[in-house]
Amino acid sequence: MPHSPSEPEQQPRAKNSFRDLTKYIRVRSKPDARFVEFDFAIGEPSLFVELIMPPAVFEDFCTNNNVIHMSAEQMANVDLELEKWRYGEDTLMSRNRDRDRPTE
Repeated sequence: MPHSPSEPEQQPRAKNSFRDLTKYIRVRSKPDARFVEFDFAIGEPSLFVELIMPPAVFEDFCTNNNVIHMSAEQMANVDLELEKWRYGEDTLMSRNRDRDRPTE
């Protein structure tokens, strides 16, 4: 049945709508800091933005977005990816960094 011009056509709901995606946080600031510094990711923990908010606003943000804290494994993976971007995988900087690390 065709829609009349005055009726907006109903679009099918996307399989993974924004509301359905998992939202992750990783708090980087100290618990007693004046502002909460944190990483916020949607769907994929390794793709995040850095945000800063007053504590009360942060609490509302977390509640409104139904966030979960990144797991230790997710945080380690994010840190590893950041190191690759910072130092490269086979560069002079990565070799210098590796040279200064204690061996096990």
